[in-house]
Amino acid sequence: MRTSSFPARWRYSAAKCSLLILIIVGAWSFSTASDDTKTAEKTVAGGDRSSSSDPVFVGAGDIASCDDLSGAYATAKLIEKIPGTVFAVGDLAYPGGTDEEFANCYGPTWGRFKDRTRPAPGNHEYNSLGASGYVHYFGAAVGDPKKEYYSYDLGQWHIIALNSECVQVGGCDATSEQAKWLQRDLADHPAGCTLAYFHRPLFSSGLAHGADPELKPLWEILYHAGVDVVINGHDHDYERFAPQDPSGKADPQHGIREFVVGSGGKNSHRVFGLPQPNSEARNADTYGVLKLVLHPTSYDWEFVPEQGKTFTDSGTGSCH
Repeated sequence: MRTSSFPARWRYSAAKCSLLILIIVGAWSFSTASDDTKTAEKTVAGGDRSSSSDPVFVGAGDIASCDDLSGAYATAKLIEKIPGTVFAVGDLAYPGGTDEEFANCYGPTWGRFKDRTRPAPGNHEYNSLGASGYVHYFGAAVGDPKKEYYSYDLGQWHIIALNSECVQVGGCDATSEQAKWLQRDLADHPAGCTLAYFHRPLFSSGLAHGADPELKPLWEILYHAGVDVVINGHDHDYERFAPQDPSGKADPQHGIREFVVGSGGKNSHRVFGLPQPNSEARNADTYGVLKLVLHPTSYDWEFVPEQGKTFTDSGTGSCH
């Protein structure tokens, strides 16, 4: 029988080295896998909790001004890359909200997303009698064409689009038809998370328009029903408020977080006055959109700026 020409002690040493190499490689593989697992766990725990089942809600107000469409085109490029439901929170076609302005100014910019847009009217829509251009353009998406407020569900969230043009819609006080409808709608849809959007904000640090106290009765109804988020436009800027009650008192447990997102493209009124109480973030020189990911019991927000600008704002909130 032929035997190895290597001494026995060499063969023993070689076997020990092979075993040591196998142990090292195995330990490295386990460590790498563990690191990958930890990274994945950290991603989930660190706020990136979105999944294919969590709806995205994205948009802005104050969008297409026929004298200068550059801002509307800039924000439309952002919407192109973000799937989900689009909210358009008033003053969508300047200056008069006519049929021609919706066709020629809103149409080639944000009109590309018309099939996934849920609009709310602004004051410029009513520069045309009965917001006729708005109603003609969006059709059934506006709800009752004489009221233009409605609601729907998005994932596990209940979403409410209101009409903040109080004079045009018959008032916004507690006895108004819209307020009574809102109370019924909230009672009929006791969701764990609720969001409302309308053009004029109750709270705003914008110098051009600022806060509109006429909306306080609707805010009272929303607040007492446990609504989590309100989105507005009107001032042509971006502003985020901490959760607060209808009187403007900070209320981290039960308050509503308000976003003013009048950054859709209009090129005027982009100046702030003195910051209002509870204002946490402000910007008046960047067009952009607000993106919300609506989780079953929470939400993530992100202000997405136009190309070339650096202002951003992001965070996470829990539903009541």
